[in-house]
Amino acid sequence: MQRFTGLLIHRNASDSLLGVLDSWLLQAGLERLIVVDNGSGADHLKAIREAMAAHAGGPVAIELLEAGGNLGFGPGANAGLRHWLTTHDTQWVALAPHDAAPADDCLALMGAALGRRPRAGLACADVGDGSIPVMDPYFGGLVMKPRSDAGAPGPDGWEEVDYPHGTLMVARRATLEEIGLFDERYFAYCEEADLGIRARRHHWRVGLVRGARVTNTHLGSSVALVDHLQHRNTLLLVRTHSGRYHAFIRLLISAYQLLDGSVRPTRRPLVFDAAARRDGVRDYLRHRFGPPPSRYLGR
Repeated sequence: MQRFTGLLIHRNASDSLLGVLDSWLLQAGLERLIVVDNGSGADHLKAIREAMAAHAGGPVAIELLEAGGNLGFGPGANAGLRHWLTTHDTQWVALAPHDAAPADDCLALMGAALGRRPRAGLACADVGDGSIPVMDPYFGGLVMKPRSDAGAPGPDGWEEVDYPHGTLMVARRATLEEIGLFDERYFAYCEEADLGIRARRHHWRVGLVRGARVTNTHLGSSVALVDHLQHRNTLLLVRTHSGRYHAFIRLLISAYQLLDGSVRPTRRPLVFDAAARRDGVRDYLRHRFGPPPSRYLGR
């Protein structure tokens, strides 16, 4: 059985975190669960500490790592990953946001698939929609239905993908020691696509394990924040891994989508905020990465 350390990234959502805590503590092979808190309020921290005290002495050790501020998902994850790499000896880390609820057999199924593949470096759980993460040279990280000619998953559920989605992903210690951690310029969104591309370039395998189910129980980020970060970070991702020409074409596409959504509201996607998109493109052109403007961070 593979040995895991769990890593949950949290900010101001203790109800969501405590709602999934038991599902994490039931995971086979999980030896320790680390909660990285990104600057939550005192009430949320109190609730987390009380829950940890109630589970003290159980089969899974729990610890709270306070980042001291809203670092973002990638930098917050890096704080937890560095702590794991220097303090604990498990071969695998399972990383997720605070609202990810794994099925009872999620890590067991993932561990079985990983154990059969010595070069497996990154993998993600199955959200149940049949899609796979794909890196497009113009549109960056996408989640798409497989092509009709794509091969079926292996008997253990393993399916090769371009990168692991961030709902629940696992990483091998040796892989991160070789390729490094998340690029903190992204703050949140697209960092897992960048990590997957880097892993595959170093000849590590990246997969999705069908049947190892995970559910996102809550979506808490504002539309403006998501739209800003996704547009800014997609442009950075495309420029980094596909080149300036592809990034220029993606920039033109973004400009068209912004204009079209502004003049024809019925054609807007679910995530659309004109001002946030404009700011995201502007920040990309000015090479402003890391935390977004404070007006988008809210609480």
